[in-house]
Amino acid sequence: MDISWHRDFAANWLERTRQGRVPHAVLLTGPAGVGKRAAASWMAAQHLGISAAGALPEYPAHPIEHADLRWIRPPDDKQSIGIDQIRSLVAELSLTSYQGGGKVAIIDPADAMTGNAANSLLKTLEEPPGDALLILIADRKGHMPATIFSRCQRLEFALPGETEGLAWLDRLHPGQSWVAALRLAGNAPLAAIAASAQLDTHAGLSRDLAAVAAGKASALDVAARWSTLDTPFVLNWLARQVQAAIFRASGTTGSGTQSAIEDSVLKRMDRRNLFCYLDTINRLRGQMAGSFNVQLTLEGLLIDLSQGLQGCGIEALAGQLPEMMVTR
Repeated sequence: MDISWHRDFAANWLERTRQGRVPHAVLLTGPAGVGKRAAASWMAAQHLGISAAGALPEYPAHPIEHADLRWIRPPDDKQSIGIDQIRSLVAELSLTSYQGGGKVAIIDPADAMTGNAANSLLKTLEEPPGDALLILIADRKGHMPATIFSRCQRLEFALPGETEGLAWLDRLHPGQSWVAALRLAGNAPLAAIAASAQLDTHAGLSRDLAAVAAGKASALDVAARWSTLDTPFVLNWLARQVQAAIFRASGTTGSGTQSAIEDSVLKRMDRRNLFCYLDTINRLRGQMAGSFNVQLTLEGLLIDLSQGLQGCGIEALAGQLPEMMVTR
């Protein structure tokens, strides 16, 4: 099904193609679940002249098998893209196109490249061979090396409005109630598809968070339960809860996420400490999997919450984060 909120992007890209102004390297950024990988697949199909390419990126994206396309991802047993993968890609891009239509390389996610891998790509980004198109995908653009970031043309994919997102999801699976899943996914429609299967988990997390914040549950017991769940899911969910709490404390409305922290508890918290707490969570979200002890980290976060974030000052944060990140 066509991804409706990509309409402006697709029209702009097709016009660039018609005018011969396609950049040689692009960086696709935006929230997870907004459709960047579908867009990359569509761009590759357009560049290679694959007849199945439609007017808009589609979900689910049609898998592309083409001799002139390379999709670089971390190996199954690793979390990063290594220098050998990039060196192999650079060597292949220097060869003549198999079918005469140029070559396309998609690096996904580009922020998973090691420092050496990123450095080995620089010359190719500056002087791409022939009619090559390099597409880099990043869910966390802040983790991209500045040297890579500056050599790519950035295409930012924004979330659609809630109304458009709900309408699209209803066309995808008619009759299903999507409001809770879309809000759980931070208004990212593609992420809402997976989130719809996690609503029970979301409800349990909400009960636990409310109980810890109100001093009615043990932070250690809750951390032990949460440590058995998918860590990125838990940290992303917690970040949205804190964002919603910040909006409520400011007297404004956010993306629609309903914070599990009760108003009576929230009033006892300093808004500056909420920002500090969110900063801590976001730093953890930016760490590679396996780089910190999950249960110990969750214990620290939940103990702070149970104490009303009293110790979450900037000085405390600077000393607390390294302590949390104890390697397994």
